[in-house]
Amino acid sequence: MGVALDTFRLNKVRFALTALGMVIGTASLILVVTVGLTGKQYVIAQIQGIGANMIYAFHEGQAAASSSAQDDLTVGDMRAVEQEVDGIAAVSPMVQLHAGIPTGQGKEQDVLILGVGPPYRNIRNLDMLAGRFFDDVDSQARSKVVALTEHLAQHLFGSQDGAVGQTLKIMGLPFTVIGTFRERVETFGQSELAADTVVMPYTASRYLVSSDALDQIFFSMADLNEVPAATALIKAVIQSRHRRESVYRVENLAQLISVTNQTANALTVVLLLVSTVTLIVGGVGIMNIMLATVTSRTQEIGIRKAVGATAADIRLQFLAEAVLISIAGGLVGSAVGLSLPLSVRFLTHHRIPISGFSAVIAILVSSLVGIVFGTVPATRASQMDPIESLRHE
Repeated sequence: MGVALDTFRLNKVRFALTALGMVIGTASLILVVTVGLTGKQYVIAQIQGIGANMIYAFHEGQAAASSSAQDDLTVGDMRAVEQEVDGIAAVSPMVQLHAGIPTGQGKEQDVLILGVGPPYRNIRNLDMLAGRFFDDVDSQARSKVVALTEHLAQHLFGSQDGAVGQTLKIMGLPFTVIGTFRERVETFGQSELAADTVVMPYTASRYLVSSDALDQIFFSMADLNEVPAATALIKAVIQSRHRRESVYRVENLAQLISVTNQTANALTVVLLLVSTVTLIVGGVGIMNIMLATVTSRTQEIGIRKAVGATAADIRLQFLAEAVLISIAGGLVGSAVGLSLPLSVRFLTHHRIPISGFSAVIAILVSSLVGIVFGTVPATRASQMDPIESLRHE
């Protein structure tokens, strides 16, 4: 080991250039893991922005062979679930209908109208842009108040603040706009909320619809871990209150999070395999330089064998040099790979995940590469004939 270190001191430039491949390889491996973790964190945060604890139920229809009358969800189903399923933090009914609202000059704007409970805002993680969302007082008083989506408020009144306090005529009834909102996460029209949506208290929506049927029921669990079990219980409670041929769907986003985790992990593994190619290339570089070194140091090898060094000593010396190059490159590469995400965390508000485990793996892999690719030149050096080595010019 001491001989290897002395060799490096005498050939610093060669040592640095040989280790450069390992620096790039280990840094890229750590950065690939960081990118994978960051992407995974971002996607899961997007899903949680929709409502990771959310469970929603709806009537899918009747069994194929059934000709029975419609068997919709009701507020009674919602109350029964609240009583029989533990851990529910919030619930909201939902009815939806389409209507046209006058916009002046004899024109109408088609909008989606949702009648929901006050907890709907927290269940769906809605961000208020102006004004407020309706509360329990509005719901109990059946107040004719509404909240508008960001797009609809901008289209009708030119701004979010300008919409608050305005009056909308819906099916001939006047409703006062008390707030505007948007979804915390963009769902690109894949949720129950459309771009032009008017949200009002469920109790006020009964002015517009005579039926007590619900289109959906939203639940929010206090604990994310309880979501899968609660989903099954909610379905059982609802099904028990209706005809056997009626089909109800009760779903959550937990499965989506699971699939996202699996996909992100698979992508990270693929990227890691690609980044290991860089380490292999660095290992090949070490092997080539060490083979050239063996040739240039033939006389040194002959002298060491002449004074009593065994083949094992020569093999160990050159193998130690290869491993030291790899470990040094791995340590520097790990420092580079960790410094970039750490800089982002300290200099910006982004909380990029950092995996110290990936740095350990990178150093171990770089050491293994040094051993594997250093074996060939070390073996060649140990097999040299001492007499022929001393005659080498």
